[in-house]
Amino acid sequence: MASILEQDIKYLKGVGPARAKILGEELKVYTVRDLLFYFPIKHIDRSEILSVRDLSEDMPYVQLKGQIVDISEEGTKGRRRLRAVFTDGTGYVELVWFSAVKRIHESLKIGTPYLLLGKPGVFGGHISISHPELDKAENAESLRKLGLQPVYSLSERLKKNGFTSRVMNTLMRNAFDLIAGRTIEETLPPYLIAQHHLLPLGEALRKLHFPTSSDEIPAALRRVKFEELFYLQLDILRYAKNRRLSIKGFPFKKVGTLFNDFYNEHLPFSLTRAQQRVVRELWTDMKSGGQMNRLLQGDVGSGKTMVALMACLLAIDNGFQACIMAPTEILAEQHLATITSLLKGMPLRTELLTGIVKGKSRREVLEGIADGSIHILVGTHALIEPNVSFLNLGLCVIDEQHRFGVKQRAKLWQKNTQPPHILVMTATPIPRTLAMTVYGDLDVSVIDEMPPGRKPVKTLHYYEENIVKLFEGVRYQLRLGRQVYFVFPLIAESESLDLQNLEEGYVHICNAFADYSVGKVHGRMRPSEKEEAMRAFLAKETQILVSTTVIEVGVNVPNASVMVIENAERFGLAQLHQLRGRVGRGADQSYYILVTKRELSNDTRRRMGIMVETTDGFRIAEEDMRLRGPGDLEGTQQSGMPFDLHVANILRDSTLMEEARRVAADVLEKDPLEENPKNTILWRELRRLKKNQTNFSSIS
Repeated sequence: MASILEQDIKYLKGVGPARAKILGEELKVYTVRDLLFYFPIKHIDRSEILSVRDLSEDMPYVQLKGQIVDISEEGTKGRRRLRAVFTDGTGYVELVWFSAVKRIHESLKIGTPYLLLGKPGVFGGHISISHPELDKAENAESLRKLGLQPVYSLSERLKKNGFTSRVMNTLMRNAFDLIAGRTIEETLPPYLIAQHHLLPLGEALRKLHFPTSSDEIPAALRRVKFEELFYLQLDILRYAKNRRLSIKGFPFKKVGTLFNDFYNEHLPFSLTRAQQRVVRELWTDMKSGGQMNRLLQGDVGSGKTMVALMACLLAIDNGFQACIMAPTEILAEQHLATITSLLKGMPLRTELLTGIVKGKSRREVLEGIADGSIHILVGTHALIEPNVSFLNLGLCVIDEQHRFGVKQRAKLWQKNTQPPHILVMTATPIPRTLAMTVYGDLDVSVIDEMPPGRKPVKTLHYYEENIVKLFEGVRYQLRLGRQVYFVFPLIAESESLDLQNLEEGYVHICNAFADYSVGKVHGRMRPSEKEEAMRAFLAKETQILVSTTVIEVGVNVPNASVMVIENAERFGLAQLHQLRGRVGRGADQSYYILVTKRELSNDTRRRMGIMVETTDGFRIAEEDMRLRGPGDLEGTQQSGMPFDLHVANILRDSTLMEEARRVAADVLEKDPLEENPKNTILWRELRRLKKNQTNFSSIS
């Protein structure tokens, strides 16, 4: 059976070389096994026909029966769009195709009765259906007899090349015909299947693709979800166990004079309880003899830098150097300024290494690192260059870690004879269920309270027609001497999106605020131009900064008390929360203003409501996962879950994931040497899943 499952997909009936190439490139389907594990996203009851008047945007796939009354093509060459108007007598719905326009146009007939299958959405304020499947209405009876029809998620390229859910359905039937009468080899040990009341794999696969009733689907889903989550957690826990056993750390055995002097004489304010707790967690790790590998989460302004500095002092007290790596030059300079100010009067040397440090200054920094006279080095990716050689690096702090590639971060490991302690920090809150997986082999610390005296940022939601009132409020803040950000989602006009853009917005804002100096920064500018624009804003040479999201992680400007987000509906929750962290950093009341169109989808209106309701980053992160799914959260894509999850969802299936994690931990505890015969299937399957996988999770 194994050889049949591993058969090249091009040899399956209905595929061939051309289709196989597209399936591989678009779906990573290369074998019959891959095809069987490409699951439908839902099943449609083809016996149920709805009315147009009953449609709403939040519905799943629906089936309608009616006719097309109008067809038209729009757009320029290469960007053609086909529109059709469909009615069943109860109302009208717009149908839209963005690919295969000529072929589909030729196939459509006005007045012909059709059976339509598609997902309702909103476009231009009206219900529309993109790329619906159309059948002649005379086929309704044969489709009804199919019962539950699987619906597969298909890319635009697949659709353009003739792939539909029905084509995928046919290929699945051909695959099951190929293995008919055979038992699909199990991928979990029999004892786990029995203990956790799981369906056999072959039965679960068949019921997921071709259920005879909707009652069969939950148990089949539970089987494949449990398996995905179990192997994911088994790999993470196994890696963490092996890592702890094999990688030794530099033991920081004492809390010395520098740490105590700083804590007693130089600390400008009392640490919050959360900061105290995290410092204790770091100290416990670093004195243990193992390598610290910890993720520190905390909102912007929660005091992560202070905690990182105290960890650096522990390293220096024990004879080691420390480094702090930031994603931008201006953020590195900000860290250096903060640390230098805090350490004023202490016998410590702290220096900067970025692309702008050149000539004699650069040579002196490199010499100071090599001879140990520099105790703390702050910089950008310049820290990982081959000619940067530390005398004795004991701690690496990586700020906004998702801004660095994993290979870049891994190079820090090579800066000493054995890996230094690693502390990665992020101001993007990550829900516990996601952290358990994406950062499953890192210990997680959380700063979940803000320093006293900080005024929460007031978040307001304005519609575009209220822009005059908004500008009046902005002028009032400018007259008080404050500074203002205007953030746009695009740099230049887009033909496909009806959005304001930065270039037009910049001109409009310059005209509206002619008495003030307006700066501009976006991703297409040269790095030196961006740095200069940010420095001018920091120095109060400009009072208004028009920007894209390049300021999401950037300079600390305590005098900036207003941020206006244009077309806020185009931003995700995590990004909106990160941007909000740029204001509210001084003593004055700050304002965060979301500007949108009045016509919003339900999800978008919910996003705006959440931002107005709360400044709690962890609640926002949970809501973001709920609305968008875990894969879209910033930073998680590259952080590297060992395997793709085809059907399980980290948030929705959190209870099942915790069960799978407990089972995986139990397996490792009872079979630490991986030699128990009853687990042979289990370890073989894990090796198969890990084939060609590179795991950088230890430094994520």
